[in-house]
Amino acid sequence: MRIRTVMALTGALTLSLVSGCAQGGAAGSGAGSVTYWLWDANQLPAYQACAKDFEKENPGLDVKITQMGWADYWTKLTASFIAGTEPDVFTDHIQKFGQFADLDVLEPLDDLGIDDSAYQAGLGANWIGRDGHRYGAPKDWDTVALFYNKKLTAAAGLTAEQLNSLSWNPENGGTFEKAIAHLTVDRNGKRGDEPGFDKNHVKVYGLATGGAGDSDGQTTWSPFTASAGWNYTDRARWGTAYEYDSKTFQSVIDWYFGLAKKGYLAPYTDYTDGANPANAQVASGRAAAAFDGAWMISTYYGTKGLDVGTAVTPTGPSGKRATMMNGLADSVTRHARNKEGARKWVQYLASNECQKTVGGYGIVFPATPDGTAAAVAAYRKKGIDVSAFTEPVTDKRHARTFSFPVTDYAADVYALMRPAMQDVFANDAPVSGLTKTNDQINFILGQ
Repeated sequence: MRIRTVMALTGALTLSLVSGCAQGGAAGSGAGSVTYWLWDANQLPAYQACAKDFEKENPGLDVKITQMGWADYWTKLTASFIAGTEPDVFTDHIQKFGQFADLDVLEPLDDLGIDDSAYQAGLGANWIGRDGHRYGAPKDWDTVALFYNKKLTAAAGLTAEQLNSLSWNPENGGTFEKAIAHLTVDRNGKRGDEPGFDKNHVKVYGLATGGAGDSDGQTTWSPFTASAGWNYTDRARWGTAYEYDSKTFQSVIDWYFGLAKKGYLAPYTDYTDGANPANAQVASGRAAAAFDGAWMISTYYGTKGLDVGTAVTPTGPSGKRATMMNGLADSVTRHARNKEGARKWVQYLASNECQKTVGGYGIVFPATPDGTAAAVAAYRKKGIDVSAFTEPVTDKRHARTFSFPVTDYAADVYALMRPAMQDVFANDAPVSGLTKTNDQINFILGQ
C-alpha cells in the first residue's frame, strides 16, 4: 500500500466508532476459498444458505463467512487493511464508503454487469465513486419508522390511525409533539400535557432517546431535518460542503432536543448503545415509542411481553414525511487473495436468486424488488406488518427518502460532529455553535 493509505487508515482506526478486539482469525484464503465478512448475526443463516447454493453452482469454490459484532467489525476491518489480512469480500456501509474509496482499498466492480434499474431506486448509484467506478454491489436497504408500545398508546387513547397521520413543525411541534407529550407520564401519574406535570420526575417518556445523532441523526433527528427540506450537503453525492450551519437545520435541532427539556424525550443520559439503546427503553417501559430502523424489526417484535406497533414518520413543514433509506453493499478488497472467486461471489450476492433467498428469512429487505417482496411475505407470515418501512419507498408523493451523506473525509466529519451534537443535547450548548463546527468540516473538505 501507499504510505498515505497506511497512515490514513491508522488515523481511521483511532477514530473508529469504538475500540476493541474482534473475534476470529486471519483472513487468508486458499486457492479455492473466498473469505466474506459481515456484522449482523441475524443475517448469518440467510447468507450461509446463499453460500451453499453458490458453491453448488461453482464447484471448487468455498465461501468462508466470518461474522462479528458491529463494534468489532469496523475496528478489525480497518486494522486488516493495515496488516494485509483483509477479507476477499466484506459487507460495506455507505457511511464508510467515501473513506475506503479515497484510500484505494476497494476493487472496481464495473465489469460485473450490475444494472442499477434491477434494484430499488437509488441503491446502485450510491456506490459509484467520485472517479465514476462502481465499488459496491447493492445488497439490502432499510428505512426508519416509529415503534410504539401498544399497551401505552392504548392507555393514552391514541389509535394506530392517529399515530400514522402525525405532523410536526419547529414552532410548536404540531400533533407529533402533542402525542409525545400525552404519552409522557410523571411519577404522580400526570401526563405531559396536563396541569401539574413534573418534567423533573418522569416515569414514562413519550419518546426514547437514541443519543445525539452524531453527524447523520439516522434514527434521531434526521426524519425531522429532512422533512423540513434540509440536506446534509450541497450535492446528493460527493458534496463539497456540509450544511450544518443552515438556519433550518439548527432550528430543527433546537426544537428536537428541546423535547428533552420539556420532559417528553428521554434525556441523553438514558442512552447507551450497548446497555440501554432505544429498543431497551421501550421494552422496559421507560419510553412509549422510539424511532428506529428496519434492521430492528425482529428485535422489537421478538421482545417477550412487548406488544409493539409501527407508524410512519411524521409529516414536516415540507409537506412530506421523510426517512433515511440506507443501502448496504458487498465490496471486493483491492488486494483480495482470490479476486476471481470474490467477483463471482459478489455477483451472486447481488443476484435476484440470492436476494430472494435472503428475503425469505424475513430479517432484512433485499435490494431487488423480488427480494423485497419475499421479505414482506416472510414478515407477514410472522404476523408483522412492515408497511411503515416499505411505504416511504413506493409513495414518493407523500414521502421523501434520502441517503447518508457521501463525501470525502467521512471519519473527520464524524469526529467533529459527534462531540458537538452531544454538547448540544447533553450540555444545552447553543445550536449556533454548530456553525463553527461546520466551518471546520468544510475547511477539511476543501483540502
